[in-house]
Amino acid sequence: MTTTLGTASAGPGEIDTGRLEVGETRDGSPFGLPVAVVNGAESGKTLYVQAASDGDELNGIGVIQRVVPQLDPSELSGTILLTGIVNYHGFQVAQHRNPIDDTKMNRTYPGDENGTSSERISAATFEAATRADLILDLHQGSTSRMIDEVRVRCGRRHRMYEECLELAKAFGCGYVLDQKGPDGQLARVAPDEGIPTVDPELGGAVGWDERSIEKGVRGVFNVLRYYDFLEGERTPERQTRAGGFEQYGSPVGGLVDFQADLGEEVSRGQTLFEVTSPFGEPKATVTADSSGILWRTRRLPQVATGEYVCSVGTDVDTY
Repeated sequence: MTTTLGTASAGPGEIDTGRLEVGETRDGSPFGLPVAVVNGAESGKTLYVQAASDGDELNGIGVIQRVVPQLDPSELSGTILLTGIVNYHGFQVAQHRNPIDDTKMNRTYPGDENGTSSERISAATFEAATRADLILDLHQGSTSRMIDEVRVRCGRRHRMYEECLELAKAFGCGYVLDQKGPDGQLARVAPDEGIPTVDPELGGAVGWDERSIEKGVRGVFNVLRYYDFLEGERTPERQTRAGGFEQYGSPVGGLVDFQADLGEEVSRGQTLFEVTSPFGEPKATVTADSSGILWRTRRLPQVATGEYVCSVGTDVDTY
């Protein structure tokens, strides 16, 4: 059976790309999101993948750019629907938020086809996503430095929690943040429709990072094998899971010197970072309130009083 997404249309054993029209730009020209359909020769599940709902998070685009050319629909069971760039306007100007309505798009799902720019885009991509049996919403830690991880956002009491956790484990980044997310996230809303959904957060970079992209490519193929889109054994490895975050800001202004490495296990009371003056004079030392893993850090060393410096993943276990 032929599958269509926007102007992309593919019969069994075919791939096609096209555009999903969602509105007009400020000069009245129509614009559409880049989309693709990979229709397997055999029937099976449907996977939806999207990237760049935050316009400066490019690693997910890098993943899709590398995954699609490696797919042979004659060897695929089921269908893959892809939206390569969700936040069209933010991507054009390399901004996190949609500049048309100054909105973080991954807070607007399920969207509104008659609403703001972001709500209209969310409505169109949500319609595509909810045609699937599984959803991967590819993100990264914006321009911060962050470990590669997958986020389970539906909350532990949700009826789809175990299925979302299973999908995160199948993706297999090595780390999972198991924490209920904010309202309006695709990974919060789609499980309400009965669809397992996760946010792979593929590191953090200015531009994109090849190492994180390669992890994302492996993760997508892990999912394709685990859920029988492709032949091949896929036994998920144990993942390190964090149940929460502790965020740390600087008590003073100055230059940050980290005393722990990204991904390192830290203990309560251990020094996370020191702050000095431009002349190397000590100004402050900040220690961990709880044991955990140094999960995310700012990229630039300069900080003002109260400015974000780092996050520690807490309540850590393996599953």
